[in-house]
Amino acid sequence: MTQHLAAPLTGTSDDAPGHRHGWWQDAVIYQVYPRSFADGNGDGMGDLDGVRRRLPYLRDLGVDAVWLSPFYASPQADAGYDVADYRAIDPMFGTLLDADALIRDAHELNLRVIVDLVPNHSSDAHEWFKRALREGPGSALRERYHFRPGKGADGELPPNDWESIFGGPAWTRTTDPDGTPGDWYLHLFAPEQPDFNWDHPAVADEFRSILRFWLDMGVDGFRVDVAHGLVKAPGLPDIGGAGQLRLLGNDAMPFFDQDGVHEIYRQWRRILDEYPGDRIAVAEAWTPTVERTANYVRPDELHQAFNFQYLGTSWVGSELREVIDVSLAAMRPVGAPATWVLSNHDVTRHATRFASPPGGGTQTREAGDRTLGLRRARAATLLMLALPGSAYVYQGEELGLPDVTDLPDEARQDPSYFRADGQDGFRDGCRVPIPWTREGSSYGFGGGGSWLPQPEGWGALSVEAQTGDPGSTLELYRAALAARKEHPGLGAGDAVEWLDAPEGVLAFARPGFVCTVNTTGTAVRIPAHGRVLVASGPVAVDGAEAELPADTTVWWTV
Repeated sequence: MTQHLAAPLTGTSDDAPGHRHGWWQDAVIYQVYPRSFADGNGDGMGDLDGVRRRLPYLRDLGVDAVWLSPFYASPQADAGYDVADYRAIDPMFGTLLDADALIRDAHELNLRVIVDLVPNHSSDAHEWFKRALREGPGSALRERYHFRPGKGADGELPPNDWESIFGGPAWTRTTDPDGTPGDWYLHLFAPEQPDFNWDHPAVADEFRSILRFWLDMGVDGFRVDVAHGLVKAPGLPDIGGAGQLRLLGNDAMPFFDQDGVHEIYRQWRRILDEYPGDRIAVAEAWTPTVERTANYVRPDELHQAFNFQYLGTSWVGSELREVIDVSLAAMRPVGAPATWVLSNHDVTRHATRFASPPGGGTQTREAGDRTLGLRRARAATLLMLALPGSAYVYQGEELGLPDVTDLPDEARQDPSYFRADGQDGFRDGCRVPIPWTREGSSYGFGGGGSWLPQPEGWGALSVEAQTGDPGSTLELYRAALAARKEHPGLGAGDAVEWLDAPEGVLAFARPGFVCTVNTTGTAVRIPAHGRVLVASGPVAVDGAEAELPADTTVWWTV
């Protein structure tokens, strides 16, 4: 098929009030998990045609861009993050023509499209890896992955002590073509996801070509999966102990956040800058500190990086203020926007995380107090959208969806659920297909059921049920996103002015705007800073003062 199929959006947001430099500086980006968003062909699995049909909903919601989780050809060992062909669409999602139509329609609706890129590892069904196994020791293809002889008298032990993020050793032993035990290969995730060797020039060449393929298709950017993992420490040294997962994000690891990754992203930035329309790349980089994350968004590298430190912060005022200050301070020297995110496809939805006492981390199996969780989630959303920079919204959070914590074991598909001592393994709970209608097959997701079971009562949270209800979470998002576009004090920026406030209350000013957040469990009296613009719950204004209810955020226009 021909290239340059879908024309990119060419404008920037520089001329809009409160916006500067590029559209990504203050963009609200909506994550679509394709298999769980909308099913266009009625087979129970979401697809690109389903996403395309629902694009007007996203335009009306008020977001600026759509990020699509992987839809590439894949055996689906890890929900598409095991890619067999980076230039093909998996038949379960559609075809390249469907992708082209989606990009075209999105651009006509003034929505940009960001696609997932998975450069740390491929599928074991990738042609390179299949040939490497088939050809055996000495195959040139093996140099494009990390094949190593084992330790021990007969090579029966893994080459080093690295552990898989999904549990168990990060190495799997191969069988040579003659049937004898062979070398081992590295996989930081599932065995079906062998890690590329980025020291080999063919790997870098291939991904530069993949970037151009999708840029020529018209995409506006890439979300780079495991951006911190591409380069491994020379010699693949031992770490020296088990329980490595407990150290992730806190300590330096020989397989994560190595300085060599930055030259890769400098090469990618040069390619992105060749194309019109402000094409961008976003790093999924889990690093020990926000300052280390800032290295990925220096002026000649990527444009944004996910702020996982913010995502993992509890609903505690002092902790939130600290991470906001640290995040803004870290991004300011490199001139990149801070990003803010509360949920995604790998963590428990924040309406459920905030339903339990602080300190539970980003994954929980407990439903908690759902009324409390939703109230806090609504307040947290307004706080996030008031902060300077760019924000990410995960599909369904605008409906106030909780995690589905009671999925039966036989329904689960998260690969880490089936491996001991890996990730929590309960990511399926945030991936249950979202409800569009009050009733009907799979609540409007599609005509053929749902690949994960939806809970009873899902219809009451649907788009249909919430549309037009001024107290609904959906209408809160719509109002907040509209205000964010219109108010000159919201959007891009690199600082907030903190105001005096009672303990547990955050209050900060931006030009012509004040945000007040009560993270405590009791109402507090505060100054009425102006006219109420948007509030996450009822707020009573009495002259120069207001009563700010528990777990409530108010936007004031001054």
